[in-house]
Amino acid sequence: MQAVQFHEVGGPEVLHLVDIDRPTPGTGQVRIRVAASAYNAADGGMRGGFLPIPVQLPHVPGYDVSGTVDALGDGVDGLSIGDAAIGFLPMELDGGAAEYVVAPAASLVPAPTSIPLTDAAALPSVALTAWQALFDDGHLTAGQRVLVVGAGGVVGGYAIQLAKRAGVTVVATASPRSVAAVRAAGADQVIDHTTTEPLDALDGQVDVLLNLAPIDPEQFAADVAAVRDGGTVVSTTAFMATPGDEERGVAATTVFVRPDRERLAELVSLVDAGQLTVQVDRRIPLAELPALHAEAEAGRVAGKVIVLP
Repeated sequence: MQAVQFHEVGGPEVLHLVDIDRPTPGTGQVRIRVAASAYNAADGGMRGGFLPIPVQLPHVPGYDVSGTVDALGDGVDGLSIGDAAIGFLPMELDGGAAEYVVAPAASLVPAPTSIPLTDAAALPSVALTAWQALFDDGHLTAGQRVLVVGAGGVVGGYAIQLAKRAGVTVVATASPRSVAAVRAAGADQVIDHTTTEPLDALDGQVDVLLNLAPIDPEQFAADVAAVRDGGTVVSTTAFMATPGDEERGVAATTVFVRPDRERLAELVSLVDAGQLTVQVDRRIPLAELPALHAEAEAGRVAGKVIVLP
């Protein structure tokens, strides 16, 4: 089968389209005929060797996947050959940038039926990140307010939709190119961060500040003033410290997305109920994945990209 692999960490040039043996599922595993995998920034971090995730080389990237169950290992219940499934695969294992991938059955859930199976690969880790940041780590509840900094990205789109569904008022910052998309996702107030400081535009403090952008650390620390006493600052930017305010009881939490099969199944249900929209901005063939990594390093990748084998 064809797959994209890297045999050593480094720049995008270490990625190669190769022919390798089709994997065989072991106990508790299934083999998926891949419909699509999704590109995530962490794929670049693992390839570059600056994310502390112990991948075994050679490694196939693409930990978000959708596809059809093709073979079952021993001890697998609840999945059958031919089932359409999606999953957030263990990041240290081979991913879905291939024609087939072996996955723990416990990482998979039935795919949404209301959208193409290929597009469903855009859901797992980013939607889980948004949920965990808002509710598990941010402890948001109905009637509260959240400020989403850098809401124009993929996680931001899910965060806005999920917060609004939960009865939360959403204030979001975005660049001019994404203001319309952020507003369409349901934000109550959109701040163009290129012209306006969030603190100048806010009408009162928020309960949670969710940062999704690689902003200047000094700016990040100043933005904590937007959070009420006893509130929370949550950030997905693991490479920089998340500031809080101990004197005012403002907690600080950095989100590292966690596998959660039950929550992923709930997110699928929201998609099929029309309460959560899956956005795919671009689809590329497997052979173009190395070039996509190069684009991402140059800062030219916007929106969600899925990879078709």
